[in-house]
Amino acid sequence: MRKELSEAANQLNNGSVQAWKAAGKKVVGYSCTYVPSEIIGAAGLLPYRLRGIEAATTDIGDSYYGPVVCSYPKCLLQLAGEGTYRFLDGAIITNGCDTMRRLEECWRKANEDIPGILPAYYHYYGTPHKVEPYSLKWFEEENRLLIESLENHFGVKITDERLREQIELYNTGRRLLQRLEKLRMRDEIVISGTDATTIILASTALPWSEYVPLLEETLGELEQAKPNGMKGKRVLLGGSVTDDTDLVRVIEEAGAVVVADTLCFGSKLFDDLVSTEGDPVKALSERYLNRSFCPRMFAYYQPRYQSLKEKALKAKVDGVILQNVRFCDMHGSENGLFERDLEAMGIPCIRIEREYGPLVEDGRVRMRVDAFLERIQ
Repeated sequence: MRKELSEAANQLNNGSVQAWKAAGKKVVGYSCTYVPSEIIGAAGLLPYRLRGIEAATTDIGDSYYGPVVCSYPKCLLQLAGEGTYRFLDGAIITNGCDTMRRLEECWRKANEDIPGILPAYYHYYGTPHKVEPYSLKWFEEENRLLIESLENHFGVKITDERLREQIELYNTGRRLLQRLEKLRMRDEIVISGTDATTIILASTALPWSEYVPLLEETLGELEQAKPNGMKGKRVLLGGSVTDDTDLVRVIEEAGAVVVADTLCFGSKLFDDLVSTEGDPVKALSERYLNRSFCPRMFAYYQPRYQSLKEKALKAKVDGVILQNVRFCDMHGSENGLFERDLEAMGIPCIRIEREYGPLVEDGRVRMRVDAFLERIQ
């Protein structure tokens, strides 16, 4: 595994971010995969997906959120309050769910008590919950407002030409990641799920002008590699936000191989491309809003189930592990439907409720996975 990829996947203020900042360039964090990275990149900024992997506690997050709340946004707020995210020059917060929407106001409020933790650029980005002609129009307007906001604050011009350049760059990277997904699904394992997750996570914390060549080199080596000798039950991992490699590692140490996923920090980052025809803002709006993979999008259970089922069959999995962060009602509820329908068609499935990332109880998760693997044997 290349050092740059591993570091970017496991360290928030990684070496590439530090080099980017040392060159006098700006970093803008964003809270959800529905925010078009291409727009941020077209402004000459580094799009950086906010993550909570280095949080050791949530005492600050608890103060503003309360106890009965998903621990993912609380970890983000914790890191902001501790000053970990002071390297950010901006942040874009969206309504991925109600708890993530509240991050915008909680971070702003926390800044009153801990001055200086709010980035100089701070923008709320609204995302519709349905795909309809009127909501697509609204979303396109939201993207134009984002463009105007970035231009005004950072003193840049986001032209159609620069947007098209970024669309081409990101489409190239997505095609490469689709090749990585095919490698994971091979009958004979050439890459572990932990390493594949590392490679994908690095995409959220590196400039894609740097990430795409690294990915291409890595894939070239993997496509020529011999099977790595990993054996175990083939599983698909789905459910709530998972942006750490430890959960995948725990599953694989139990004797499984994670050969596929349906995660927003996983395959959902690259499952489709942006059209290169016509108005680039409209093309970006259509691509990002039409991605109805998240349960935040109303009335799309059947398409999501069909996509999950097809991927499970394509990857020839022995079982599906569906996890959700505690108090995540959207994924928690939908995982129950997935389990019902997958089991009905003969695909073993387990639901695991857990805390987010660094707060996860490895021993309890390992015990549940062990029992599941025994069942599907």
